[in-house]
Amino acid sequence: MIALTESAIDAVRNAIAGAAAPVGGLRILVEAGGCAGFQYRMGLVARPDPDDLVIDQGGVRLFVDGASGALLAGTTIDFVVALEGSGFTFDNPNAKTQCGCGKSFSQGGGSC
Repeated sequence: MIALTESAIDAVRNAIAGAAAPVGGLRILVEAGGCAGFQYRMGLVARPDPDDLVIDQGGVRLFVDGASGALLAGTTIDFVVALEGSGFTFDNPNAKTQCGCGKSFSQGGGSC
């Protein structure tokens, strides 16, 4: 299961409210890439893909890519505001290493 903090829920709600096209939810997936091997991808979409897991949290619908579910299990997503910039952060118990950018991770012993 993926959890969103209240700050993340608010950020997603604001993004949905400001979207030009109708939005059904936030799609989350992990793909190969980034400086550590895997990278997170998120985006507002109209509807889930057929193999997506649909999770409702605080009035926000998350569409989790079916192939990414195991890599994201137990992850908490937060939205932080800092002097360096604002954005989503991922606390993923499946990540063995994580880059300083916080958007890339590895399951093995590799480093960034």
